[in-house]
Amino acid sequence: MLKKINVVAAVIKKDDKYLATQRGYGEFINMWEFPGGKIEPNETREEALVREIKEELDADITPIKFLLTVKYTYPTFKLTMHCYLCKLNDDITLLEHNAYAWLKREKLNTVKWLPADIEVIDYIINNN
Repeated sequence: MLKKINVVAAVIKKDDKYLATQRGYGEFINMWEFPGGKIEPNETREEALVREIKEELDADITPIKFLLTVKYTYPTFKLTMHCYLCKLNDDITLLEHNAYAWLKREKLNTVKWLPADIEVIDYIINNN
């Protein structure tokens, strides 16, 4: 039976661009994702989002609204990812990623996203 992982992801929008981050570790190193991470016990999704972005990007964000939940089965685990539109309140510093990019909606498909994040891209493209 595959392990189940419950995470949050921040879809950070600034003006007309979205923040994409390139993983700096693990099985999916160098692939692109919306930043975020696991929800800890007794933590709300929004609290997890704020904590994870502080840990990964040393930045403060404000979750604006829930966008969608993506369920994706990877070869070694099942992912449930809750995605929120967020506002960035200060500059970012990469602590766990190799790179970041601010991409316009029509340029989102120009980087190699993690498979689960592709559904988020489709949502952004089709709902704006």
